[in-house]
Amino acid sequence: MPKTLVEKILSNKVKHDVKPGDTIVADVDFTACHDGSGPLALRLMKKRNWDGVFDPKKVMFCTEFGPSPAKELSNEHSLIRNFAMKHNCYWHEGGTGNIHTHLLEDYVKCGDLIVAGDSHTTTHGALGAFATGMGSTDMLCVLRMGKTWLKVPESYLVQVDGELPKGVYSKEIFLKLLKDIKSDGAIYKALEFKGSTIESLSMDARFTISNMGVEAGAKVAIMETDETTEKFLEKMGRKNDYQKIKADDNAKYAKTIKIDATKLEPMVAAPHYVENGELVRNIKDLKVDIVFLGSCTNGRLEDLHIAADILKGKKVAPWIRFIVIPNSHKVYLEAFKDGTFTTLAEAGAMIQAPNCGPCMGVHQGIPGDGEIVVSTQNRNFKGRMGNPNAFVYLASPATAAATALKGYLTDPREVL
Repeated sequence: MPKTLVEKILSNKVKHDVKPGDTIVADVDFTACHDGSGPLALRLMKKRNWDGVFDPKKVMFCTEFGPSPAKELSNEHSLIRNFAMKHNCYWHEGGTGNIHTHLLEDYVKCGDLIVAGDSHTTTHGALGAFATGMGSTDMLCVLRMGKTWLKVPESYLVQVDGELPKGVYSKEIFLKLLKDIKSDGAIYKALEFKGSTIESLSMDARFTISNMGVEAGAKVAIMETDETTEKFLEKMGRKNDYQKIKADDNAKYAKTIKIDATKLEPMVAAPHYVENGELVRNIKDLKVDIVFLGSCTNGRLEDLHIAADILKGKKVAPWIRFIVIPNSHKVYLEAFKDGTFTTLAEAGAMIQAPNCGPCMGVHQGIPGDGEIVVSTQNRNFKGRMGNPNAFVYLASPATAAATALKGYLTDPREVL
């Protein structure tokens, strides 16, 4: 029977054919927790007198909200740091990147079953992995047993074709999808992205799409692998982790959603819902206070390059706080070496070490009451950035940079 990507991967994991609706128990290839999900899981583990993990070479811990701004968070960091060191798990200190970038750069293989303690684990579907996030109580069992149970999800095919117009990026693809199907439009579904547009995208751009899969309620957001995938893994020193993952030609999908990329325009998601898609050109005279370029959605080297190209030789508006946080230490170093950070700093950017930054609303850039933020992150819920009285617009790196330059929400086509 022809299979979707998800059906192929899960069938391979349990060594027999599976179909949507089946419940399976499968071995997890790799798992991870950060300072949000890890401490509770470890406390639950201690309460049950469990000590250690199923396989330290398949477990990673990190502190992505670091360096810590408060003693309470520092204590949480100490808890997971000490556990990781004691049990010889992989460990990444705060200020080196977020959980998803560590996984992408160092651990995820094509065809893997990945479970991590963060909802945006869907990011890794761009590498052809079945990757999903779970809460701390589920992570307790994954960490200890190395297994999880799943219901095989139905798959929605998202067919994206055509060349992206000037000023339009992969962020707009998902903002358009959210506008069309809403934030509950793919609950416990697998979103499988295909088409000429997807094939033309870099891995950085593909990660943006898969990262936001959970914003539509999806269990996974996955793509076929190709030469672009292989080159990314080779650059990360992991060429052997590549394998070709392709859906069968006659695979059955519960729904097909078509997006004509040639008709897309620069978009934002207006407060306070990710599905509030609006064309930037339709929003007039919106003065902005903070622009954030970063997060696990859009803090990669390509994103920094897009912003630097717009801001080179220019200055951001005098009232703008322009916060730039790269995804990882690798991105951090590359942006130093190629002059990207010099360009952004000269334009007025406040550049910070790789971490989640204001996206999580716990440190570094929390907005004041009534302030307007344009951010490249993935969520704009009320209070998401630490203040329920602020207003967050989600945007592409180009829209963010153009807005920082002008001080008002700006269509990037005006400055490109």
